[in-house]
Amino acid sequence: MFPKISRREVLSRCGMGMGALALQPLISELAGAGTTGVNPLLPKSPHFAPKAKRVIHIFCNGGPSHVDTFDPKPALDTYAGKPLPGETPRTERQTGAVYPSPFKFKKYGESGIEISELFENVGRHADDLCVIRSMHANVPNHEPSLLLMNTGEARLVRPSFGSWMTYGLGTENQNLPAFVAMCPGGYPIQESQNWQAGFLPGIYQGTYIDTQHQSVDKLIEFIENRRVSGPDQRRQLDLIQSLNRMHQDARDEDPQLESRIQSFELAYRMQSEAAEAFDVSREPQHTLDAYGPGTQARQLLIARRLLERGVRFVQVWHGAGQPWDNHDDIEVNHRRLAKETDQAIAALLTDLKERGLFEDTLVIWGGEFGRTPTVELPKEGSNAGKINGRDHNHWGFSMWLAGGGTKGGHVHGATDEFGFKAIENRVHVHDLHATLLHLMGFDHEKFTYRWAGRDFRLTDIHGHVVKDLIG
Repeated sequence: MFPKISRREVLSRCGMGMGALALQPLISELAGAGTTGVNPLLPKSPHFAPKAKRVIHIFCNGGPSHVDTFDPKPALDTYAGKPLPGETPRTERQTGAVYPSPFKFKKYGESGIEISELFENVGRHADDLCVIRSMHANVPNHEPSLLLMNTGEARLVRPSFGSWMTYGLGTENQNLPAFVAMCPGGYPIQESQNWQAGFLPGIYQGTYIDTQHQSVDKLIEFIENRRVSGPDQRRQLDLIQSLNRMHQDARDEDPQLESRIQSFELAYRMQSEAAEAFDVSREPQHTLDAYGPGTQARQLLIARRLLERGVRFVQVWHGAGQPWDNHDDIEVNHRRLAKETDQAIAALLTDLKERGLFEDTLVIWGGEFGRTPTVELPKEGSNAGKINGRDHNHWGFSMWLAGGGTKGGHVHGATDEFGFKAIENRVHVHDLHATLLHLMGFDHEKFTYRWAGRDFRLTDIHGHVVKDLIG
């Protein structure tokens, strides 16, 4: 026999139940804000079902030339050595006559996408690529363009794309960093600002790895404590954390202190798994052979190992300087740089497919801008007396996406007949970010963080989802 209850009690109990349902998203928000005692890296759900669950961003530092890689321009041969007809867009430095590409293009795959001989191996994956030939940015300078591409803001301190992703989604592996940035030989221009957490809690900042090193203990300093046992380390950390909590309680639960506390915990947990994840010698020889030799191949293989272990966002930089910034000797330098990455990128795409990761892994390739179709005039300095390179070009350049719900075998947009300016279906960096967020399950206009009295977002007040890029 059921107990008798009044209408008021029924409504009261139902109301409490609805309140409990509403509590879960609030807890998730608090976790993102660094609430005491809540692990901010726990997995969280996006706004809607995502097409991609993880990201690998291959960053070609310095600005690869689109007209020499993924945007063929036959008109450059016709006008070789001649001035461009009409008004030339302004770039950072003075340029001269038209400079045709020294590289041959050919069609690949059923889609027939034209790709330079520099990326012959990547070309074999043409039907998996979504090539954007109409990218454009704001200015032709490295510093603001790097920040724009990585954080959505060219001048002010803002969270990076990877930080936004870890804030919004957390991570599937609590024993590894959620966001890893690999750059061999030191920091690029703008240094750690490229993977900064900005005004987000510090736990969401990228963990930098200098992949010029091969041994795990050099890749990750102090990864193992050889003098103190695991249980003793746990007791030491518990004591330190209890003191930290006391310190934090007296300071209104400062989110920066919470980030530091969480970082201590992550550092402790990493000992159990990081050494194995970064050790590519554990791979079979046929996999090592597929990726090929060199630093770029090794860090791309590390990236795959991290992704399959639940790391959310991996950024792979090609060099700490600006290796693709070829103001001179572009034929020699671009050929060398492409050779360092072409085989490994193709192997990565194949590897992701074989492991069932390709469909929900978003692969991004590109730099901060492109290069001019006209030759850079010689000046005092690196290219003195040389007329065989290209200047920076933010007016139009190429990037490509693969996997993660993107439209394979597709070319989007176009630059003019010389490759100087994006003119058809133009895609600004803000539009790219809006689209990437959409693939990850977020409405870029609603994915915000409250700071300094305002709701901020990766795309600021700009950006539109480019639906033609989505499969």
